[in-house]
Amino acid sequence: METETHFIRLMNILKELESISSRKEKTLKLSVFLKELPKDEILPSVMLISGHIFPDGSGQILNVSSKTVGKVLSTCKQGTLDSSPLTIKGLYRQLLDLASLNGKGSKARKEAALSSLLSRASDVETEYISKILQGELRIGLAEGLILEAISKASNIDLNTTKTTYGLTGNLGETARMALVEGGEKMKNICLKPFSPVRPMLADAAPDLEEAIRIHGRTSLEHKLDGVRVQIHKECDRVEIYSRSLSKITQSLPDIVNLVRSEVMAEKIILDGEVVGVDSDGRPIPFQDLMRRVGRMANVQESLSEIPVRLFLFDILYLDGRSVTSSPYEVRRQQLEYISPKGMLTPRIVTDNIAQAEMFFEDSIKGGHEGLVSKNLNGVYMPGQRGKEWLKIKRADTLDLVIVAADWGSGRRFRWLSNYHLAVRDSHTERFLEVGKTFKGLTDEEFEYMTVRLLNLKVSEKDSTVKVRPEIVVEVAYDEVQKSPHYNSGYALRFARIKKIREDKSPREADTLDRLKEIYEAKFKRKARLTLNQH
Repeated sequence: METETHFIRLMNILKELESISSRKEKTLKLSVFLKELPKDEILPSVMLISGHIFPDGSGQILNVSSKTVGKVLSTCKQGTLDSSPLTIKGLYRQLLDLASLNGKGSKARKEAALSSLLSRASDVETEYISKILQGELRIGLAEGLILEAISKASNIDLNTTKTTYGLTGNLGETARMALVEGGEKMKNICLKPFSPVRPMLADAAPDLEEAIRIHGRTSLEHKLDGVRVQIHKECDRVEIYSRSLSKITQSLPDIVNLVRSEVMAEKIILDGEVVGVDSDGRPIPFQDLMRRVGRMANVQESLSEIPVRLFLFDILYLDGRSVTSSPYEVRRQQLEYISPKGMLTPRIVTDNIAQAEMFFEDSIKGGHEGLVSKNLNGVYMPGQRGKEWLKIKRADTLDLVIVAADWGSGRRFRWLSNYHLAVRDSHTERFLEVGKTFKGLTDEEFEYMTVRLLNLKVSEKDSTVKVRPEIVVEVAYDEVQKSPHYNSGYALRFARIKKIREDKSPREADTLDRLKEIYEAKFKRKARLTLNQH
């Protein structure tokens, strides 16, 4: 009988990786570890390494508060009747079991199960498990780096590995397939209705001129300020999934009926956006739309309170086969054939800057965010961000993560209302601060944020509350500047919050690399000051 790998071995690997700065060396070290694992330990190991026990869209959560963890840590004692060491599989099973404890009396049962688990763990294991439970794991392993390690360990090309992850939404399963079943099996993974895939994402372009320089003759579409949806239909059954792959069908019965009656295909997977509108059909703020999407109670009331429109812009699957490898223009033609014109995202095809700028202004006047430029020959890449799609906005905005908040003064003294904003370092998976702001939110939103942030509280010193990095906000700013005051090395000038991005996870926040690109791009228009060195 094969001996299970002790969890402390994984811990030692993580400690070694923390001390390595080179991405190449980290990838090699992790790939060697993955190759040496028994087949049934690959999936749990990768999930533990990633810090995410459950895959996207599973609907499962550990649901253990920091208060519960703190209470158990303060009372549990080392040494129990079971002194056997923790194993990778054993720990993963116990975390899954912990998540399954729900209903009446579940709090006490969770505390008991957690106490039993932590009492067997060493100090270093306890530290890691606590971070997993509280969503604080930061070990310097970005999602992209893990995929590179899987690719190297399995000798399967990185594009196939990324595609598999995009189609499954499961990092652990991607690793297991790569190392156990091989590349041919991965290439045979098929799209099918009611198995949602991670959506393709757009990179950012500074302006229309740059987008047209990259794409040439391109499809320009309105960039809508709504909720990204993936719609699956087979005969009369329709399901709707969010960008995080959660099922949100129940909150959008009007969209279900619309797709059922208007989309002329038996089996189909569609990509699009749901936009909230007023009685005149004008877009409403994203914040108001989020009161509707994801709502499970009083749905019928919200239908009249917050009407919505569906805009479709891509098709992934049509009547039994995937069309993701077809050129974008072919997919758009298929979409136009099976959908009413009023359900399609407005677009033009051009390489003319003046025409593009007029269309951009039309989008802004219509209450939208700008345009998305799409390469006419581009394929659909689930879960990947690249230059096949480029978003162009008027206002400079970044999606940032709140890592701490200060108690307000004066009228705001009751609220956590000055927010510490951070970008994601995609190489280390750390969050690095770029500034603070108290601007942009209403009193109602300050109240709401205070409650949410206190539930995410990690520590408090003086007037500053450090929180788990879970809340994403869209932040407008005037300029990116170099700054010695923040650990990112940059600061945002005149930052103000435009909206709370309930639909985005911290992993989708803008990166330090993106911030650097924005900083350097301004020197296309401005002179760079060179200081004399003495």
